[in-house]
Amino acid sequence: MEIHPQTGLGVADDGTDVGCPVASIDFFAPAVNDCPYPAYRTMRDEAPVWLDERTKMYIVTRYDDVKAVLRDTERFVNRRPEIRPGRRTELTLALYKEKGWVPGPTLAGRDDPNHKEMRGLFNHAFRPNKIRALEPQLEELAQRLVDDFIDDGRCDWVRQFAVPLPLIMIGMQMGADESDIWQIKAWTDAWVQRLGMMQTEEEAIWSTEMEIEAQHYFQPIFERLRVEPDDSLLSDLVNTVVPEWGRTLTDEELHAEMMADTFVGGSETSTNAISAGVRLLIENPMQWEKLKADPDTYVPVMVEEVLRMESPVQRLIRTAAVDVELHGVLIPEGSTVSVAYAAANRDDREFDRPGEFDLDRKDARNHLAFGFGIHHCLGATLARRELQHSFDQVARRFDDLWFIEGENDFSIAPNYHLRALNHLNIGFTAAS
Repeated sequence: MEIHPQTGLGVADDGTDVGCPVASIDFFAPAVNDCPYPAYRTMRDEAPVWLDERTKMYIVTRYDDVKAVLRDTERFVNRRPEIRPGRRTELTLALYKEKGWVPGPTLAGRDDPNHKEMRGLFNHAFRPNKIRALEPQLEELAQRLVDDFIDDGRCDWVRQFAVPLPLIMIGMQMGADESDIWQIKAWTDAWVQRLGMMQTEEEAIWSTEMEIEAQHYFQPIFERLRVEPDDSLLSDLVNTVVPEWGRTLTDEELHAEMMADTFVGGSETSTNAISAGVRLLIENPMQWEKLKADPDTYVPVMVEEVLRMESPVQRLIRTAAVDVELHGVLIPEGSTVSVAYAAANRDDREFDRPGEFDLDRKDARNHLAFGFGIHHCLGATLARRELQHSFDQVARRFDDLWFIEGENDFSIAPNYHLRALNHLNIGFTAAS
């Protein structure tokens, strides 16, 4: 078995992640947050449906089971059981009512037929010709971002490329000025931290206040687009009528979508994959040589292999609508089920040598990083194009890559659901 010096991740000779004792698993522990893969291995092998006593959630980890849960929208639903709100929820709700707008249910939080009706609106806004029209802007932006640091011989890849590329792209389509992207990043970071289930009550209130700031930034844009529509994605979302509802989205629904399904869903996950991809290349020099030698062949494969190995969305939530028994475990009606995409994507029942980063992998695209079924990520096409242009720039504009010694701790931002590298300080030799 090898232990990687930077990651601390154990990989056995057969390319699988080495497990750890099931009793020791704590996804809120910093070491497990940084490297959850041994925990996933143990759960897949010993407890494929595991009740986490800390969260009271049932975690499903095997590939076939995760796919089955995502497919079964009758027994595993998005709606939450009706429970009396706690103090934290009451405080944040009061803040929304006093200072902003109470966010409506997001697309990801709805079930059919309501989900299907609303998704039709997003399918219209994200239709293929709209995404194709963004291609020249995306290519130019990727080149420009590398131009800004190419002469320095080093960069923080996360802050100088992985964050701005998808954030600027979605910002252009959501009416935001490029000069405001770091303010928007602060708002989305605050929202993501609340999603991550690792905040104190005071931190949750701060996150809510940050979201309300974002609401006041976007509200005038909604109002302008109602009067003066344009060809942006946001204009479509603001002005397109949902036929079954006989109306457009309300301000409350729009504000919910701005954070969840556009700026977080449309930038944060791409940022995390772009960051992880360069880290994997440096850790796997033979794969880096393959990419350099033939980017046309290997960049598309790399996009899928990065998504498989370092799933930007580690887990998402469903609710058991009825009692369900799986692997001999009874999941009672109303229970919260944590669907572990990242664990499924390293399941050796589905993928050969799943702990290895392999650009010759033939089935990398079978990953579940974008979900599966009716809730498959609506921005998957745009995300893939962003990753492809990012890794293409790396392959064509750098001759060598390395970690800056002493400037990387490879820490992952504390978050139960998402996997985000805090920073990645790299050195490089620019291609001649």
